[in-house]
Amino acid sequence: MPSKPRQVRAQPLLAVRDVAASSRWYQQLLGCESAHGGDEYEMLVSNGEPLLQLHAWDLDDHANLTGPDSAPHGHGVLLWFETTDFDASVKAAQALKVDWVEAPHENPNSRRWEFWVRDLDGYVIVLSAESRRRG
Repeated sequence: MPSKPRQVRAQPLLAVRDVAASSRWYQQLLGCESAHGGDEYEMLVSNGEPLLQLHAWDLDDHANLTGPDSAPHGHGVLLWFETTDFDASVKAAQALKVDWVEAPHENPNSRRWEFWVRDLDGYVIVLSAESRRRG
């Protein structure tokens, strides 16, 4: 009997200075919902599926969740999200008055629409969607 293929699903966790404020920011940008809430820890979900976890800096004795000023947040890491409504995501980003890293554009290599922003703690967030044109 063949074994069932292994499945793995990402559930990134970000250490943030203000869990509640970051939760509101991500909910607005990504159109997701709170599944936990609170000032110490948050789990955000999309269509009931875990999407992103937020954890307060220096709250517990967890490795790599101490010293928020000891290194740049997420240097070399991008949190990449795919959306089915790119225009709504752009409008949400504009309403948040985000710190744009790259304005909305079509990536010539992937032929996908994307934009890059920094969140409240300086992490780089990318939203991507299928190109509107075919070819």
